[in-house]
Amino acid sequence: MPLTAVTPHSAHLAFRALEPIHGMIYFTPHGPDVYRELGITDPRMMYFASRSAAFGPVPAEVTIATFFNFNPDPVRAVIPAAWEIATPADIFHARLAAVDRSLRQAWGDDIGGPEVRAAAELARRAAERACERPQGRPLFAAHAALAWPDEPHLVLWHAQTLLREYRGDGHVALLLTEGLDGIEALITHSATGEVPPEVLRASRSWSEADWTAGVRRLRERGWLADDAVALSEHGSARRAAIERRTDELSVYPYEAIGEAGCARLRALAAPLAIRVIEGDLGFPHTLSARYRQAIEAAM
Repeated sequence: MPLTAVTPHSAHLAFRALEPIHGMIYFTPHGPDVYRELGITDPRMMYFASRSAAFGPVPAEVTIATFFNFNPDPVRAVIPAAWEIATPADIFHARLAAVDRSLRQAWGDDIGGPEVRAAAELARRAAERACERPQGRPLFAAHAALAWPDEPHLVLWHAQTLLREYRGDGHVALLLTEGLDGIEALITHSATGEVPPEVLRASRSWSEADWTAGVRRLRERGWLADDAVALSEHGSARRAAIERRTDELSVYPYEAIGEAGCARLRALAAPLAIRVIEGDLGFPHTLSARYRQAIEAAM
């Protein structure tokens, strides 16, 4: 099919409308259930092993490099130990089983309905175009090499996973270009006011001392205001440039469906995403609120 131009804003909105459909895998209680069946009981191991399983039995350094903003120590504590408990292939299939259970819980009898099928077809077209350009995007490329599932709801989830990792790898490249390390990237994110700093610090396993040192480095380089953990005018401009360029580098996949396809995908995905948020799948309240705001903006 012919390609049509897509604005970075449209690509951004399409991504945001679908993101809860992927993001639930990090919170759903079905995840721990399936990983425990394999003998994996440590929550950190569940996260790092399930998301990096697409690479195969890699050392911790690969996960540290591609996940970017996590403290390396907890990664090394569970990788490569996870591969001694279960194979990466078994862990990936368990992850997909958790996706299946979760989306069936959220969507019920509509799991194979026309809306899911149509959204899956559009998202897959975008994701398959992304697969034509894997260079420089290692976490995306690892997932792109996996076989596509058969059922539409799993196709939709896998497509959004690819689009998410494609976007994420581009974002990491831009953070590196700006000279930010992992904890500094988190601090600049929290300084926008979008996410409380304690949420980002704790979820990525950084100590208060690490965080304080990162704040000091950023303040010395002019990213933060002198009297608060808030972006300076200079830091705000640079952070905005990173986000703007991230959107620009994420356009390529969506050109496969064009502006009309992006609008249609948003319209299809928004109600499905809301049902995922409301599906008792473990989303923290603050994250649910942010997802809802993003979906509303996408419509």
